[in-house]
Amino acid sequence: MKERLSGSKELMNFLTYLEVQKNYSVYTRNNYQKDIEAFLSFCSERKISYSTITYPEAQSYLFYLYEDKKNQASSVSRKISAIRRFYQYLSNQNLVQNSSFSLLKLPKKEKKLPKFFAYNELEELFCIPDQSTPLGQRDAVILEMLYATGIRVSELVGIELNDIHLADRTIHILGKGNKERIVYFNQATFNRLKKYLADGRKVLNQKQLSFLFLNQRGGQLTTRGVEDILERIIQKTSLNKHISPHMIRHSFATHLLNEGCDLLSVQQLLGHESLSATSIYTHVTTDRLKEVYLHAHPRARKK
Repeated sequence: MKERLSGSKELMNFLTYLEVQKNYSVYTRNNYQKDIEAFLSFCSERKISYSTITYPEAQSYLFYLYEDKKNQASSVSRKISAIRRFYQYLSNQNLVQNSSFSLLKLPKKEKKLPKFFAYNELEELFCIPDQSTPLGQRDAVILEMLYATGIRVSELVGIELNDIHLADRTIHILGKGNKERIVYFNQATFNRLKKYLADGRKVLNQKQLSFLFLNQRGGQLTTRGVEDILERIIQKTSLNKHISPHMIRHSFATHLLNEGCDLLSVQQLLGHESLSATSIYTHVTTDRLKEVYLHAHPRARKK
């Protein structure tokens, strides 16, 4: 009897493993599921046994991603990494002997400098939400909090009321891999947050939820919902650029470094596991670097 080439049961077990044993976020698990399901579908269409896939067959999937799907190198690397992790799990469970994907050579990822907003561009964004409405008050806090703390959007939508400490202006954040950290917010964020808590959130909280940010139906705001909110806001400005929550996170890190904050502190505030993940921001702080150089170098100080 010919083997069914789905692998769906093994995939579901793998996703459970990521959730229970590795504490991966829902967002990360969904990405793994999407990438691996696409691969299994490819195998099924071409009558390839995923459990005994050969090196040429693995190469054919790599070619398919590049040539047929027109994926960028970074996307291909992510997809292949997900598949490799899946096969590593299958091997540990004695379901496969080896993985041809471990032999594939991938091109080095192109390092792209993070895009960020200038100070005046952020000020224009902050002026857009109509704070006379519950949704406007919510959107104003979202903008201020993303920039004040540098948190990820997945962390933002997970904030609950008891995570916030108004007295010392701190928020308890549950980050990637269930790692906890404390972030801080400023007076501007404090003012808008107090207004939202006292007014707009009470109107929106039809379902009596504990989450800070709610949608217009009273449910928990999603990451996609935040992306839509930011896109609607920037369309009302004079800024001719795309916006994403991560751009505000990039702005947070870049502006801190430009103002003299050390890299290790920025790493801790961002919740990065390694300093190498934070070091990319050193490439975009040239204004601060030039200022330090002109001030510090003996011959540069001479007129």
